[in-house]
Amino acid sequence: MVAPPDNDMLFARSLRHSLRGSPALLGVTVGVRQGEILGVVGPRGSGKTTLLRCLSGQIAPDEGEVWFDGGRVHTLPEAARDLLRRERFGWVGSEPALLPELTAWENAALPLLMRGVRPRAARAEAQEWLDRLDIGGAARRHPGVLLLPEQQRVAVARALVGTPAVVFADDPAAPLHHSDRAQVLRTLASAARSHGMTVVLAGSDPATAGYTDRTVTLRDGRTDSPVHAPDHGTPDPAPANA
Repeated sequence: MVAPPDNDMLFARSLRHSLRGSPALLGVTVGVRQGEILGVVGPRGSGKTTLLRCLSGQIAPDEGEVWFDGGRVHTLPEAARDLLRRERFGWVGSEPALLPELTAWENAALPLLMRGVRPRAARAEAQEWLDRLDIGGAARRHPGVLLLPEQQRVAVARALVGTPAVVFADDPAAPLHHSDRAQVLRTLASAARSHGMTVVLAGSDPATAGYTDRTVTLRDGRTDSPVHAPDHGTPDPAPANA
């Protein structure tokens, strides 16, 4: 088995995976450097979500390899992949998936609380991200009384809290209005560049590429040639203690 390139923090080789008998990935190879924002763009049904789930260890590919920080992910048992996701990865999808019995700050702080961080410290960091995403005033409210765009901001804060090594963002701006989309994507980009976080950002909107360092296009489970995104200037800084 050949090790991944030295300059790739996250690397996948020849990934193949089927969902309910239909091929979703057909030999995808992709690498992501530390601190890079990689965009994965393509129409719905092109395999973006399946690729992110394989890269993040949520599912094991039918064929191929996934490496993170020099170690194999694809051969880890499920419990070890769960631990990896809890300790090193952040995730936000196109739906908030918040726990209804928890308040907004508790949902945002959940990754820290699961790692054993003291509640006061976890709440303070979660509050910073909620403030950054203009949802800090709803920190004590439960998801049931929040609008969908507000819930999604809480989910983004949850993905960023604790400064994970890699944030997987699967079309996180999908449920948001145009102005809200820009703010959320700017926050993701700012977090990555200010704190050395790596981001894998999937989206069906071509504008997603404007917030990335490089993009890979998926079509019918296969990748096109990578494209470098234009420079859109320096993003806003992230919270000092995030």
